[in-house]
Amino acid sequence: MLRFPKDRFGTNSLKWDKYKKEQNIIPLWVADMDCFSPPEVIDALHKRVEHGVFGYTKVPSELVEATIDHVKTHFNWEIKPEWILWFPGIVSGLQVAVRAVESEPLFTFTPIYPPFLSIAKEFGKNYILLPMRQSAVQVGGNELVKWHIDFDEFKRAIPKEGGHLLFCNPHNPVGRAFSSEELKELGRICTEKNVVVTSDEIHNGLILDRTKRHYCIAEHIPELTERTITLMAPSKTYNIPGISCSFAIIPNAELRRKFARVMHGIVPDVNLFGFTAGTAAFKYGEPWRQELLDYLWQNWLLVRETIGAIPQLTLTDLEATYLAWIDARRISDNPTQFFENAGVGLSNGADFGFPGYVRLNFACERELLREGLERIKNSIAPNKLTAKFAP
Repeated sequence: MLRFPKDRFGTNSLKWDKYKKEQNIIPLWVADMDCFSPPEVIDALHKRVEHGVFGYTKVPSELVEATIDHVKTHFNWEIKPEWILWFPGIVSGLQVAVRAVESEPLFTFTPIYPPFLSIAKEFGKNYILLPMRQSAVQVGGNELVKWHIDFDEFKRAIPKEGGHLLFCNPHNPVGRAFSSEELKELGRICTEKNVVVTSDEIHNGLILDRTKRHYCIAEHIPELTERTITLMAPSKTYNIPGISCSFAIIPNAELRRKFARVMHGIVPDVNLFGFTAGTAAFKYGEPWRQELLDYLWQNWLLVRETIGAIPQLTLTDLEATYLAWIDARRISDNPTQFFENAGVGLSNGADFGFPGYVRLNFACERELLREGLERIKNSIAPNKLTAKFAP
């Protein structure tokens, strides 16, 4: 059974300390779960600490084997040890990929996780942002929206020399686990148009809708295997983001060499606690993960029932992640501030390229979530609406 600490104040938590001076605000923002990590991970870390010597540490062969087995078991992809490169976090992996792949322009589908948006500015590369399309869907008696890649716009945007797609699947923040058909169409376009793909798949263990599954695009689309950098980590699934351990899977030897060259001397190694936690998570964390998925799904149903019934808000249907994406443009010109005033801290949609939206992290204890949702519901009344525009 999942366990939760009494609170996380006083632990230098980014998520909770944002509001430490205003402890009446419930933090439901950054992608960080409130539950304890898997007990096997905690036990492994205790044993490593008890050893008492924390020297320079090479990549454990046990972790490499566990990673290969994990990817094979969950995603039906047989990868080789030499394809794997280790680094602390996915954001640094994105940065390295943009440096290593010479193709321009960059593309991404918006809204998107904020570090995707900052990369082009940092490197001065031409960056084309491609908004996704929405369609209305009826789910559980609620009218929600679903987001789709606009393939026609993507094709039109690609110049004859090709480019580099920064892809996110499962998608943060719209919660899509893209289907086989969608990935095949994306693969066809990228192959035909000479586009290299960097695929952030960090949420691949968090498919909440059990009718869906995660497809690794480099495995699922053979034509893309040699032109794709796949980024993964145990951090989101097993709630160990503060213990940095991530990796890239790069089958193409030349692309892998370029990636490693960019990392050399700049990107630090994974520390020994990252290796320890990652190994334990992949080897022993599956029973815990199944409990987590059941808990998160019930939390999502609570979000869907509550937010989906508020006419002034438009909720995005969710297949994966623990992040609810909400159109709040009818509520306020600054919905993040509006909801903070109501006692709930949410992520600002402007950071994802979509002002007027908010992202709600429901990976918390259910009673805390219930209280946050009640505050959101109670804050919305006709005389409180201040928006100057509507969708």
